Amino acid sequence: MKKPKTGDKLTPKKARPKKVDKQDSQDLEVSSAQDEKLQKVLARAGVGSRREMERFIDKGRVTVNGQVASLGDRVQLTDRIEVDKKRIHLVAADEQSIKVLLYNKPEGQICTRSDPEGRPTVFDNLPRLNGERWIAVGRLDFNTSGLLLFTTDGELANRLMHPSSTIDREYLIRIQGNVDEDMKTRLLEGVMLEDGVARFTDIVDGAGSGQNHWFYCVVMEGRNREVRRLWESQGVKVSRLKRVRFGNIFIPSHVRVGQWTELNPKEIKDLCLTAGVEMTGKAQPPSQAQKAAQERHQRKLRAGKSRRK
Repeated sequence: MKKPKTGDKLTPKKARPKKVDKQDSQDLEVSSAQDEKLQKVLARAGVGSRREMERFIDKGRVTVNGQVASLGDRVQLTDRIEVDKKRIHLVAADEQSIKVLLYNKPEGQICTRSDPEGRPTVFDNLPRLNGERWIAVGRLDFNTSGLLLFTTDGELANRLMHPSSTIDREYLIRIQGNVDEDMKTRLLEGVMLEDGVARFTDIVDGAGSGQNHWFYCVVMEGRNREVRRLWESQGVKVSRLKRVRFGNIFIPSHVRVGQWTELNPKEIKDLCLTAGVEMTGKAQPPSQAQKAAQERHQRKLRAGKSRRK
């Protein structure tokens, strides 16, 4: 081999391109397009919220292709995923249809799927689903009534519950005790509770006078018993508490306590926009059978309202 002289320009050899099999190339494209975080896929499948799924994975309750999953695992739709040894049916994001239910919760129900003490739960009165399950968007206390949302989409539930969503929640409260302007000012400016500063963003007088007075109050978070704790920090007692609004959703007048109604596609779209969830392919119109069932249920609700008049 002839050695190059000093000062000669060296021309490097071109690297031989690596031969990539056509099938391998297709597999790489599919992998990059479909790989998603395991907890996100499970949430979309309606198994639970993303945070719930992270707890499931951490406790070893989830397997992927027969192996115990770990946080951070990424999966494809072709993988076999099981939760508590039950296989989960996976769907692509653009094929999923979101369902959202509004439930008018009565007092005396808990917001879990089962109760060791045998108390009634909010899930007892909900319609059954085929291959999916309802996920509660937050919780209401045992003695709190009013608007509670459920969805089949864990990602939507997670976004709606996340503190960063700053979605206003309005409550109707009956207070026992004297409430003056100084107390309202303190509650609006912020009160230190055991889990940090909390405040109302609005307080409006309702009916009543003296020791029993009604107020409408708005909070932007969903902390545990936040509304009750705020008022109790001022030495007064909450004797009744009802959630009347979540974001731009109110309880329809024809939905009685203990009854539910499904949100229509436009309402679901607005809710997804509020939560910052992409709507591509997610709010599909109901089938003819589903539409007929929804119309029958609405007639039933409105018939009940007419009988009350």
